[in-house]
Amino acid sequence: MSSPRKKGTQLIRFRSQCAVACMFPLSLLIYSSIALAGTEADAEGWKARKINDHLPGWVSLTAEHRTRYEYLDDEFREVASDERGDREILVLRTLINGRVKVAEGLWLGAEFEDSRAEVNDDTLLDTSIVNAAELLRAYVEYTHQDVMGGTVTAQGGRITMDVGSRRFVARNRYRNTINGFTGIDVQWKGEGGTELRGFWTLPVIRKPGNDRPEELKDNKVKFDDEDIDLQFWGLFAGLDLPRVGRGEFFFFGLHENGELGGAPTKKRDIYTPGFRVFEKPAPSQFDYVFETALQFGRARESKGTDPRSDHFAHFHHLEFGYTFDVRWSPRVAFQYDYAMGDQSPSDGDSGRFDTLYGARRFDFGPTGIYGPFARNNLNTPGIRLQLKPSKTVTSFLSFRSFFLAESKDTWVKSGVRDADGNSGDYLGSQFEMRLRWNILPGNLKFEAGYAHVFDGEFIQDAPNSSRPGDFNYVYTQMVISI
Repeated sequence: MSSPRKKGTQLIRFRSQCAVACMFPLSLLIYSSIALAGTEADAEGWKARKINDHLPGWVSLTAEHRTRYEYLDDEFREVASDERGDREILVLRTLINGRVKVAEGLWLGAEFEDSRAEVNDDTLLDTSIVNAAELLRAYVEYTHQDVMGGTVTAQGGRITMDVGSRRFVARNRYRNTINGFTGIDVQWKGEGGTELRGFWTLPVIRKPGNDRPEELKDNKVKFDDEDIDLQFWGLFAGLDLPRVGRGEFFFFGLHENGELGGAPTKKRDIYTPGFRVFEKPAPSQFDYVFETALQFGRARESKGTDPRSDHFAHFHHLEFGYTFDVRWSPRVAFQYDYAMGDQSPSDGDSGRFDTLYGARRFDFGPTGIYGPFARNNLNTPGIRLQLKPSKTVTSFLSFRSFFLAESKDTWVKSGVRDADGNSGDYLGSQFEMRLRWNILPGNLKFEAGYAHVFDGEFIQDAPNSSRPGDFNYVYTQMVISI
């Protein structure tokens, strides 16, 4: 356990690092304001300046840097009593994306990712936060028009993907690292909105792993890899539906053999079919989303030698909203999510829903060093108010209550569990608010957010809970794109 003097020195050093790192976006903002102050504006106001403005049409190059500060005032995860306390982190993510056209419809592309963190000594790190100096994408892309009345686009190599609602396959946006896949992704889009898609991939395994915390803290560069023993594939179709909105249908398969790179992992052969129907928000109109997915196969939840068991689970998302055609365009929405948990952890069967490679920030709040809620063993109603004060400013307020779908199963993102089910199922309620300001559209964005969790009976009473009481999370970030 560190002495008060040592912890104080570490805190001063950490905050000094934060101040230095934060000077980068601030300095670039001042420089951009001076250098581009005389740039002509278009009819909408500011006109974005990009590297591509100075390149020939057969070359594309973009760059983005994000600096974010996060603070969590107590640890809700299962930790020893002397490891409780506040958490601070400064995360930096740089993306450089380039493409070269080598023939008509044929492109070669690559994207570099550098995701780093500076933390206080008590902050927990994993590969969702750190992935220093990595080749995120390296691919060949071919596009051909007039194929059965539509356009075919095929990518092969190391790629990223957004599929449908992004709840099951996503290129991460808030998270500091991004899901990568090595394989092939083929899409066909027709003129009437019809879309067909199929992919087969080996998910990229980020290095160094979560079992090497000191290397993560040092932002050690270790190249990611793939393993044929982890495969992920999917089929997707979307089409416009008369008087309904739009419909999407999907079927995903995930196969993991229980050992990757000589280390034990989960063992899964699971299949996830489902569909989504929705109507997009519009002024003076109701909108809705209904998404449902089943999951079946065989799986082993733990990393060990236990045999696989039968797996069956399901997930449902329901949302109804209305947008008022008045100043600030307020939209009020009711939301509900249910992700099945394991009903009886001792029966040998697996019943906890697996969210695959989906994103969760847009449903359940920020991730990073926060992220207490995910699409596993969860039952959560909520309400959200979205506001648009101006063309460049958006915000929302939300309130959700969170329950375990199964009281004997784990609160997954904390590791807390009451196998007897005697601690109830109410986790607590979360109030969240967020503000986004597109300062220089296309070049500079600012974002800030806050979340407060009112603890429920499960957090208070579960045997291995850290019992943090109510806890708070706040972040600010700046994104620069050129």
